Amino acid sequence: MTALDVAGRLLALLRTTDTEPRPDEQLEALTLAVAADLPVLLWGEPGIGKTAGLTQLAEALDLPLTTVIASVHEPSDFSGLPVVGDDPAEQGVPMAPPDWAVRLVRAGRGLLFLDELSTAPPAVQAALLRLVLERRIGALRLPPGVRIVAAANPRSSAADGWELSAPLANRFVHLRWTHDHEVVVRGLGGTWPRATLPRLDPGTLPHAVEFARRAVCGLLTARPDLVHQLPRNEGRRGGPWPSPRSWEMTLHLIAFATAAGASRDVLSLLVRGTVGDGPGLELLAGLDRMDLPDPEDLLADPAAAVLPERGDLRQAVLDGVVAAVRARPDEARWDAAWELLVRALETGAPDLVVVPANTLAALRRDEWDVPESIERLAGVVSLSRRADEAGGRVRAGAGAGAAVGR
Repeated sequence: MTALDVAGRLLALLRTTDTEPRPDEQLEALTLAVAADLPVLLWGEPGIGKTAGLTQLAEALDLPLTTVIASVHEPSDFSGLPVVGDDPAEQGVPMAPPDWAVRLVRAGRGLLFLDELSTAPPAVQAALLRLVLERRIGALRLPPGVRIVAAANPRSSAADGWELSAPLANRFVHLRWTHDHEVVVRGLGGTWPRATLPRLDPGTLPHAVEFARRAVCGLLTARPDLVHQLPRNEGRRGGPWPSPRSWEMTLHLIAFATAAGASRDVLSLLVRGTVGDGPGLELLAGLDRMDLPDPEDLLADPAAAVLPERGDLRQAVLDGVVAAVRARPDEARWDAAWELLVRALETGAPDLVVVPANTLAALRRDEWDVPESIERLAGVVSLSRRADEAGGRVRAGAGAGAAVGR
């Protein structure tokens, strides 16, 4: 056995690793976008593991990986090389695809990894538009079993980097790829997280589509200015921003995340990576409100009411209940609202009931009896008032002291 044979055995041992199921939000977001057949662009510093993550993803999904370094190719490598035939005047000049595209078409499936996208010059980025959107290279069309994932370094850390063009950027789901200390340490020890395609619940598919359409259409109906917002800043045009195309991608991601039962954090990564932080956060807030219980249902059966755990959502529900009583005042509904406030006091932060309680008390009519439940809330309301009065005295004292100092 030669010295190189021994070295080869050692390298084989070093490359032998195991995988384990492990919660990983960015990996889950990536697999959801891959399942939804949307092009994904991973942004991260050099050496952070983007390429290794894609290699592991391809192995886990049993997809052949084809890596294309975008920055070392010519535009014709993506648009096709002209090949003159027997009679170009009659048949035209066909555009011959590169060999890697032919292999993908023959395989019928695979993971196409476009690496170093931010170092590709503008002419190459323009040639990639048709590949990413229409999945065409020359005369070939990539089969549905092929998924597209790209990777890029921020311009500050890219070698001779270019800003991503707005048309190309708007065709991707942008995910920030960061390293997790524990994942890296455990991976170097021989065990990496396992990537798996999300399990979609067949019974929830119609609901997932309806929910996604209602969420996106509801926001854009209320905020028509968000339908298309090309960033004024040149640098931001290379990231996620809202357009009809990116909103359609967002709709697909919400449906897939809903059917897969993905966490809100994973959905947040996907939504903000498609339409940007501002519109994405507005959409997420709208999704939260869509899940809130109907105030009329709560007033009809306050004893069985289940209030949200999150403080902001609970506050919104209580405000909605008081607004419903104000819109249709009735003694029974007024009493039911007090029961709900007591339930909120018993199961959450007391300060959340102060404003709704004061507002509800102001709605009382002379002929309505005061329910016993009010006594359980009186202490919280009076304590809040005393705290406000004390705060006002402190502020007044501070103002007087400042006046004396002058």
